[in-house]
Amino acid sequence: MSGFRLPIRQVVNGPFTAWLAEERSVPVVSLSWAWKGGTGLDPEGGEGTASLLAGLLTEGAGDLDATTFSDALRDSAIQLSFSADRDGFSGSFRCLTEALPEAVRLAALAMSAPRFDADAVERVRARAAAAQRRSLETPRGLAGRAFWQALFPGHPSAREAGGTPDSLAAITVEGIRAARAAQLRRGGLTIAAAGDISPDQLAPLLRDLFGALPEGEPPALPPLPPPQRFGVRVISFAGPQSHMLFGQAGLPVRDPDWEAAQVMLRVLGGGGFSSRLMEEVRVRRGLTYGIGAGLSVLMGQGLITGSVATENARAGETLAVLRAEWARMAESGPTEGEAADALAYFAGSLPLQLSDTRSIAGTLLSMQQNGRPMDWLDRREERLRAITRERLAAVARRLLDAEGLSAVVVGQPVGL
Repeated sequence: MSGFRLPIRQVVNGPFTAWLAEERSVPVVSLSWAWKGGTGLDPEGGEGTASLLAGLLTEGAGDLDATTFSDALRDSAIQLSFSADRDGFSGSFRCLTEALPEAVRLAALAMSAPRFDADAVERVRARAAAAQRRSLETPRGLAGRAFWQALFPGHPSAREAGGTPDSLAAITVEGIRAARAAQLRRGGLTIAAAGDISPDQLAPLLRDLFGALPEGEPPALPPLPPPQRFGVRVISFAGPQSHMLFGQAGLPVRDPDWEAAQVMLRVLGGGGFSSRLMEEVRVRRGLTYGIGAGLSVLMGQGLITGSVATENARAGETLAVLRAEWARMAESGPTEGEAADALAYFAGSLPLQLSDTRSIAGTLLSMQQNGRPMDWLDRREERLRAITRERLAAVARRLLDAEGLSAVVVGQPVGL
């Protein structure tokens, strides 16, 4: 294992705190920021509001209509975007160092004075509705919608994140303005920066970027309940294949076994052709072109999820093999060779994951959201060295539950 260090500094300006990884070799700066909330704050019947808001923030602001705003970004080669997911709302930009003042100006204007012009609203709404219609016409889209609803019935974060054609049609401009006012606040911010910028340069930009937002924090989402064990649910869909989305409870992101669980799951289902699921389901039996499993995160809670598509006639066999491999890993854990290969991958992959300012800023943002200390990456090698095959086996016994593995299957499966 080779050492890796990413010097990180904390930059504070009044109520705003950012983590910075300064890198002067390339004249590029990336900033990322986020709040809790996201589509989980959408009102019932208004699913898709946060997603529409994210799409509209770059469709004109202040005295700049959508075309003029887009031209201003393009003329300075600024990449600015916003997004909403089930438990958060985020923004980011990347630009050349010389364009940083303009990037801050446009990003601040987008958040504090979006226009929501009628033509832009209808254009973004139509695009979102078309995407949702396409999604609900595919096995993968239907499976995803049913899976999250079954895992967390009644919880806001389990609603259709992008909305439905009907809910999108019902969203008003007033509803979008209300969502912006609730979500985009000076409080509750997590901020990260990377690239050609010093702490002294970053500090005043924090107030320039977020100072015009209203005080306070976004509303809190209700606590996430434990995921439901719902067995197997079949949704009929005409076609030659069945698409299966499966999962079970995981562990909190702050659990001491978080990294060990990631290593164990790479052996089970996250290592491509080197994983057990690929070996048993595809290579030995030819049941699928691909299968994978890993940790997803929702509101600080890790969930073990995966997917596979197979012929309808072999759906029951596929699920049986999946459960058998789940149980085998829970019973005995990985072999010494599997553990060594997975640990070597995690040790060697980190520099590749931090190859540009955008990925570095995103990593710093995730570290803060997950409650990691600043030296988390610096001490990664030390933590990986402490993970033994026996510990991975213990984590597998603790986490994996073949009988509790739940699945949504969309298609015309045989044997389920």
